[in-house]
Amino acid sequence: MPIYEYQCESCGHALEALQRLSDPLLVDCPACNKPALKKQISAAGFRLKGGGWYETDFKSGNKKNLAGDASGGASAPASAPAAATPAPKAKAAE
Repeated sequence: MPIYEYQCESCGHALEALQRLSDPLLVDCPACNKPALKKQISAAGFRLKGGGWYETDFKSGNKKNLAGDASGGASAPASAPAAATPAPKAKAAE
């Protein structure tokens, strides 16, 4: 459920309310009991971080980290893994 912000035009009291989209708007101020609440427009207060979100899914090279960090883009490339050495063959029992 979304959280809506309201402010009373009469006394200036601000509040947040957890409401369903289908719920009616709040009207009465809990501080002064006057029908003067107005819904405020506000931005969401979270950001989806980490891998697996659209921002990083379809990017390549230095464009992967659009949020920016101290290194100025993508992290340093990982070193190549060491070549695997084959395991010694076991001698057949005689």
